[in-house]
Amino acid sequence: MYPLVYIARHGQTQWNTERRLQGQADTDINALGREQATRNGHRLAGLVKNPAEFDFVASPMRRTRETMELMRAAMGLDPLAYRTDPRLVELSFGDWQGFTFAELEAQHPGSTKGRRATKWDFLPPGEGAESYEMLLERLKPWLDALDRQTVCVTHGGVMRCFFRVVAGLSKQEAAGLEIPQDRLLRLEGRSLEWL
Repeated sequence: MYPLVYIARHGQTQWNTERRLQGQADTDINALGREQATRNGHRLAGLVKNPAEFDFVASPMRRTRETMELMRAAMGLDPLAYRTDPRLVELSFGDWQGFTFAELEAQHPGSTKGRRATKWDFLPPGEGAESYEMLLERLKPWLDALDRQTVCVTHGGVMRCFFRVVAGLSKQEAAGLEIPQDRLLRLEGRSLEWL
């Protein structure tokens, strides 16, 4: 059983709008992304009555840190008073990072077919690349160690793993989830709910 955790995906980036594979490329959020982060912070201000009772933690990437800082500012809190955890970093797309699927197909026809067939277990080419299953193994210790109320800012792939572990979604269901950047996900006990 998990304590209460509010989870936000980082705000939109330019690469999101271009549908580029970001993975562990360290990109920044755009103007809409900053608005999304601020709105999520205002929502959190109404949900988190005593912020001192919460652990605030983010992926160490620029897009998640800026999102957390904007959220905390919108809550009236010190923007920098949070910690980072490398286990919350997005999965690595290896050699595919920075490309769209159309660009990959143009360069190497048929190269993305395997991912469409088995997205959860697919391992992109390149050093350090990860499948969703590998990301899940990296995340499990973080989830298992949750022992207090938490506000977390992370990535779409990480949140898909939360749905697989907590809600028991199948690999196909979890891999196919759309993860919005303008909503909060509430985790408590064994349930997940979009707010």
